[in-house]
Formats: sequence, C-alpha cells, structure tokens
Amino acid sequence: MDEGLRVTDRWVVPAGELRERFSRSSGPGGQGVNTADSRVELSYDLAHSPTVPESLRARALARLANRLVDGVLTIAASEHRAQLANREAARERMAALLREAAAPPPPPRRATRPSRGAKERRLAEKKRQSQRKRDRRVDGE
Repeated sequence: MDEGLRVTDRWVVPAGELRERFSRSSGPGGQGVNTADSRVELSYDLAHSPTVPESLRARALARLANRLVDGVLTIAASEHRAQLANREAARERMAALLREAAAPPPPPRRATRPSRGAKERRLAEKKRQSQRKRDRRVDGE
C-alpha cells in the first residue's frame, strides 16, 4: 500500500500526500464489528499538492468544488468488512474521481439544422396524426 496512486499515465499521487484515517464501520460484522477499525477515509490535498500539473489543477478544482473542503478531497469507504478491501476501494474511487475531474472538456457542439426531407416527413406525420384524430371524432366536426 505504500506505492503512489496512479491517476493517469502522467499523474501519480505519491503515497506521502495521501492521508488515511480508520474508524469503526457500521453494518454487519459479527463479534469484531465493535473492535475492528475497518472504515477508511482517504484524503488528498488537491489544492496545495505539488504533484498536480498546473494545467489540470484549475480544471480539477472547478469540477470537484462541491466535494472539496479547504481544497482537500476526502473519500470514505466502508462497504467491505476487511480494512484492506476498504483501503483498495477508497484508492480506486479516488483515482476514478481525479481521472474524471482531470479529463479534457468535450468538444463544443456544432449547431445543425434539420434537412428539408426531415421537415417534410415531420409535417406529413403531423397531418396524418391530425387526420387520424379528426376521423375518430363522434360529433362529425
């Protein structure tokens, strides 16, 4: 567990910048549930980390703004009964979140217009539908 967290091919977060806290997890666990600290909180100071490329920092901070507290991203994992499994789950979720936040924005949408044939088909279908409903009327209007 002492190797870094690989986010992308170029971006690896060193293990020294990640902080892990352990606490008791809720849920099933048998006799050891009240003694084993299996819940994991993984924290990473995204705003002040020297390993984040400057080109990605602003984008990641903007995209993760609602999840950051003073520039620190925290992930909690307690879905497994074993602490080691929760540590792995927290690392995977942190890497996925950082990867998604660092992804380049999608290309802008190019505005297009419907073709003449598409407009004609739409209008013809509207006429057919209105005729169909007109034919269903009882009062003969």
